Amino acid sequence: MLDSARKEHASTLERIQLHPRPEAFSARILTAILVALVLVVGASRVPASSGDLASNLDGGDWGYVDHDLAGTRYSPLKQITTKNVSQLVKACAYSFPDKEPSQTAPIVSAGRMYLTTAHYTVAIDGADCHVIWSSTWTPHEHEPANTHRGAALADGKIIRGTDDDFLVALDARDGHTIWSRQIADPKEGYFISMPPLVHGKLIYIGPAGAETAAHGWVGAFRISDGERVWRFNIVPDDGEPGADTWGPDSAARKHGGGNVWTPMSFDEKKNLLYVPGGNAAPDLYDDDRPGDNLYTNSLIALDAATGHLAWYRQFVPHDVHDYDLSHVAPVFTTTIRGSTRNVVASTGKDGVLRLLDRESKDVIYSVPFSNRLNVEAPVTRTPVRVCPGTLGGQEWNGSAYYDKRNMLIVPATDWCAEFNKDATAPDPEREHTHAFYFGGETKFDPWSAARGRLTAFDASTGQEKWRYDAPKPMVAGVTATAGDVIFTGELTGDLLALDARSGKVLLRVPLGGPAGGGVVTYSARGVQDVAVVSGFVGVYNLVAPEIGGGNTTVTVFRLPGK
Repeated sequence: MLDSARKEHASTLERIQLHPRPEAFSARILTAILVALVLVVGASRVPASSGDLASNLDGGDWGYVDHDLAGTRYSPLKQITTKNVSQLVKACAYSFPDKEPSQTAPIVSAGRMYLTTAHYTVAIDGADCHVIWSSTWTPHEHEPANTHRGAALADGKIIRGTDDDFLVALDARDGHTIWSRQIADPKEGYFISMPPLVHGKLIYIGPAGAETAAHGWVGAFRISDGERVWRFNIVPDDGEPGADTWGPDSAARKHGGGNVWTPMSFDEKKNLLYVPGGNAAPDLYDDDRPGDNLYTNSLIALDAATGHLAWYRQFVPHDVHDYDLSHVAPVFTTTIRGSTRNVVASTGKDGVLRLLDRESKDVIYSVPFSNRLNVEAPVTRTPVRVCPGTLGGQEWNGSAYYDKRNMLIVPATDWCAEFNKDATAPDPEREHTHAFYFGGETKFDPWSAARGRLTAFDASTGQEKWRYDAPKPMVAGVTATAGDVIFTGELTGDLLALDARSGKVLLRVPLGGPAGGGVVTYSARGVQDVAVVSGFVGVYNLVAPEIGGGNTTVTVFRLPGK
């Protein structure tokens, strides 16, 4: 039994006043003791171990940052409905001790929530937010960035990356470190911000760093000890397929970007890992990288066991607008013109939703979900205004798939920027530690002009079904539920609930800070809860300090009386 559990048990017994006479030790008092102990043990209960992710998704867990490995962001919970969602009240909240970017997403298993920031990992009771354990990461060396987007739970371990490139496994019971292994070199511009994906005995993860002159790759590591099993270079090394799409200068590939910073998805039937390839680097200066620059801005399908390339689809060849492919999810099956199709959705910073057939690899449709202007214009020394800008389209949180209504619900940032290219190439060695490796200048439209939207598309046709126009960019998580409710958050500082049938806003609740992290729903002690992450957003604050935001905070909501 954990020390913390022992202390809680002792504390509970101390609070129960027993009569000293044995004859007064009634069944009623005994029942009260047992109930109290059950509540304490339940709150500290460790989730069942699983070789994959937290195993009770149908029963109310939120086992991956995108809910499930297919990345549907859909929960079957339906205690909260369109009829009662307006009654939600704040149940509890937890705030981290330091002010770090709040782009993280919670995971929940057996009522226990696991949360992370760049330097902290914490387990809290999902019902009352009390801390079960907390772990602090002390960086071993320089961190090129200070960003973190979540962890994974599998095999009784919490798996996460760090900004100084360690892959770490913590014991889900008490938070002690089981193993840690440095898998990249921060002196080369690498840092790990993405949430890992775990399937079977392997952890899949890759480092970020396109804007710190790094070279993108993704790898598989053993969950038992962190040993690397395979690596796939998103920007190919010498002699690898695709290297010839970068021109004759191998130095361009050495710092070519393509890094991973958002969640991956998994095709369990085919045992394929879907990887979102990031932008080519330098972002705006392209003189030294002629060609398509594979496999940047690509949906990359890899054999999960070997890392061999199964297939790919590049959506933005020779990118000069920082148009990362940010999401390769959800993965699902739908009916299109009378035929069952196995498909995968893809979205990115270019503001386009694409649906691909996983069998033929054909693009079924391609539709914009944000304003698009001059998206194919070359970047020169003469400024050109482009929409979306470098912080536009879809950022670190992806779309949801609601199978009951066959809808894809897509969040967006509508924020344009003016681009121009530097006269000379940036120095990649300097940019490893002094970001950013842009090779040009981006001048954003005023923050007052920045907008967002949430659009529901017919998943089979790409036809718009409804749209919510937001006063500011929408970068928080989006969650669809069986209760016909869509949950998300706003940078204005609100939790938002919408009717999945019409897009009508049913609830708006202030959070006390901008919502830029995960929005999840789960079951704790038989009750459906909703949790949303808010606080200092990070990169958006650099451009628009007026966004504000404090320490990363998770706020839990539920129906009154539950």
